Amino acid sequence: MGHAGAIVGGAEDTAQAKMEIMRENGINVVDSPADIGATVAKILA
Repeated sequence: MGHAGAIVGGAEDTAQAKMEIMRENGINVVDSPADIGATVAKILA
């Protein structure tokens, strides 16, 4: 998540919590950079 993602303000401000919020809002999120290519291919198919 980069530098800004390193700033954690509590239990609901973790990287995992942010990823879940993005998923709940329809944003495609990968757990590993290794999954980016396959996820983009799936979205574009």
